[in-house]
Amino acid sequence: MDLLSRSPLVAALLAAVAGLSEPALARQIVVVPAGNRSAEQPAIPQASALRTKASNTTYEEKFEKTVAFLKGDPALLDKIRHASAAYGVDPIHVVGAIVGEHTFNVSVVDRVQTYYVKALSYAALDISFSYKGTSLQAFLKRPEFQPCAALKDSSAVWSCRDEVWDEAFRGRTVDGIAYEAISFQRAFFQPFYAGQTFGLGQISPLTALQVTDLVHRVSGLPALTADRPQDIYRDVMDPDRSILYIAAIVRDAIDAYRDQGFDISGNPGITATLYNVGQPHRRAAQLRAAADAGTRRLPTENYYGWLINDRLQVLQGILDGVDGVRTSGTNR
Repeated sequence: MDLLSRSPLVAALLAAVAGLSEPALARQIVVVPAGNRSAEQPAIPQASALRTKASNTTYEEKFEKTVAFLKGDPALLDKIRHASAAYGVDPIHVVGAIVGEHTFNVSVVDRVQTYYVKALSYAALDISFSYKGTSLQAFLKRPEFQPCAALKDSSAVWSCRDEVWDEAFRGRTVDGIAYEAISFQRAFFQPFYAGQTFGLGQISPLTALQVTDLVHRVSGLPALTADRPQDIYRDVMDPDRSILYIAAIVRDAIDAYRDQGFDISGNPGITATLYNVGQPHRRAAQLRAAADAGTRRLPTENYYGWLINDRLQVLQGILDGVDGVRTSGTNR
């Protein structure tokens, strides 16, 4: 299989390394306007509905609990503001990511100190990343991943590897091994159980690895590697570090879209959507390809991002220290 001919993302990443891609500044940047493109909230996945029902709660209750949690911890809000400033993003994007995760996925804890306790418990576990008896380190030595070796930045490297998994292995039989039709994240980065994300930002190990160079460069934290899973869990579980990763994930998504000619920095619903679904570089490249083919489109929020835009006044009130006004409801 000619991976480069089938993968716009990998081809674009390699072209950028070679200096062959059109500079973002040479393109006319399309500013994505604020607000939702959809009048109604898109459908919420069944998995989220079942998880919420099993907890004997509602999305509205989880939303309000998360808002109260943030408003009740001024020190945490200060850390969010400082982290956002360090990464050059409006703190509303970080608040939106936290609120979205704890509204539709795992309910927020009662106190931030609980996250510190959990971080210590994970640090003592024996963790490794593998799939069907093959370690991640050994798997990445396969020739299919060779194009990724030319890339330097962790975001580009891990985005490339994620794309290669989907193109070359996902749902295929390769060298006599049947690979399930599941994501790279689910195959290799969930050593305990499916659907794993962790800490205040509900960050997956793969996402943490993608932005580790950015976090190292901006905040000075040691770079993460897949060889030391405990370090990854420490960083995503520790609230002080997790906030830095949340801001970095938002920054990475904004940069990915700007590199493709779209400015999403003024739409927290879009950054929240990308925080939820991941793969911002791939999605931005797909949007660029569609635009180049004559299909004029803007990125669209999903159910998660739609809520953030819909409740923007409430969320801004958290940062401003005032009560917001609820504009409409989530699906219960």
